[in-house]
Amino acid sequence: MDLMQKPNVILIIADQWRGDCLGAAGHPDVKTPYFDTLCSGGIRFPNAVSATPTCIPARAALYTGMAQENHRRVGYRDGVRWDYPRTLAGTFAENGYQCHCAGKLHVHPLRNSVGYHSVDLHDGYLHYYRRPEVPYYDNQRVADDYHHWLKNELGIEADPTETGIDCNSWVARPWMYPEKYHPTRWVTDRAIDFLRKRDRDKPFFLTLSYVRPHPPFDAPQAFFDMYRNKSLRPPLHGDWMDEEWLERDGRIFDSGTGPSDPDLQTAAQIGYYAAITQIDYEFGRFWEAMFSHGLDRSNTVLLFVSDHGEMLCDHGLFRKSLPYKGSAGIPFIVSAPRRCLEAAGCTVPADSRLRERVVELRDVMPTLLALCGLDIPETVDGQNVFAPDWNRDYIHGEHLYDGGSCQWIVTERDKFVWFSSTGRRQYFDLVRDPDEMHNAIEDADRAERIAELENLLIRELSWREEGFVRDGRLTSGVPVRAVLEHSRRETVQT
Repeated sequence: MDLMQKPNVILIIADQWRGDCLGAAGHPDVKTPYFDTLCSGGIRFPNAVSATPTCIPARAALYTGMAQENHRRVGYRDGVRWDYPRTLAGTFAENGYQCHCAGKLHVHPLRNSVGYHSVDLHDGYLHYYRRPEVPYYDNQRVADDYHHWLKNELGIEADPTETGIDCNSWVARPWMYPEKYHPTRWVTDRAIDFLRKRDRDKPFFLTLSYVRPHPPFDAPQAFFDMYRNKSLRPPLHGDWMDEEWLERDGRIFDSGTGPSDPDLQTAAQIGYYAAITQIDYEFGRFWEAMFSHGLDRSNTVLLFVSDHGEMLCDHGLFRKSLPYKGSAGIPFIVSAPRRCLEAAGCTVPADSRLRERVVELRDVMPTLLALCGLDIPETVDGQNVFAPDWNRDYIHGEHLYDGGSCQWIVTERDKFVWFSSTGRRQYFDLVRDPDEMHNAIEDADRAERIAELENLLIRELSWREEGFVRDGRLTSGVPVRAVLEHSRRETVQT
């Protein structure tokens, strides 16, 4: 295909957006009219997951197409250099695309471009890069384009932290400046400006990467008002919920449990949903700009995804890093011209809007490349989600948690969970119990299936340097690390 006949590609990433928080997914409270419109003309994957559900390891999978055993990041750790031979943006650049990112990258060093030709950077609030010992040029107040812009606009002391809300907190309050200064608005502005100044002799790969709905929950007042005085669905409480933990830590503003006060739980929901709807409206604004620049679904591939979800007080839990639906479940929506879907091997008519396959962030890179008729690098572990020869039955997920590692196997119909610090196990039947309300690990009629999934996890971990498997059994209490010293690929080769 001639270069100028290649489709343009737009990747939209939201940080910490739960997979069920879409009107099109049946959520009873969240309002997302523009992403619902995208769903109506695209294909949604309701079983999409993040295998390592915090920002850094999830983005390693997204940017490289690798599984965690090969990109080696299995927990959250700042300050580790990003040095991968092949990346999503780099591969598009090698194939003649003009590549730009507006918003969050969360890599190290902060100005590592991971293959983009240009970046308008905003990473949110990163504690690590605000420390006094960080070099001047790497300090977030200097290296982050949004922070630099905001100070030019409002004065040297201007900082989004003036809301008084921590970046991992469940506390919520509306934005204190005019809406035009909000970082969500800024990302859209920068993306629209790229459409204006791009090289029109080349196709482009554009990423809009929003920091929200990751805390702080600080959308402008208008979006808070959409959810006030509404009867919101209360958080879920499964039979495995740790009530004592919630009682102990539920008064800590950034606890892993969320608030114990029901009014503050509702306030957190309002703040989170407001942030989501603000992004949705910004996507609508960008969509209007696309049409003004002659872009529509006949010449543009769009993919919407998040790096991980948010527990949002479900089961007495908050934030991410956990295997449960709220934390590990993500939106995954593809809209592409029919010719691109056919090139990627989509054999189901384009008006078939749901695909039940268990897909993951590692699949974004091969899917976008396949839709554009480009070769997929050998370093990629993910699969084109439309491939006729799809051969994945499950995803192995993991993340450091509570002094150990939380490990799980998830399929289209069920999930097995193991905590390495204590040996605690869980099993959820996702067909009968999609909200994971009942831990069926002790149910006698599930014993055979649980053993099958546990054996899959043993197989996935048998090579690992931590020693999770000894004498063919899962072994609890072993030391864990956020970044592996060796990849699975290296281990197998040696």
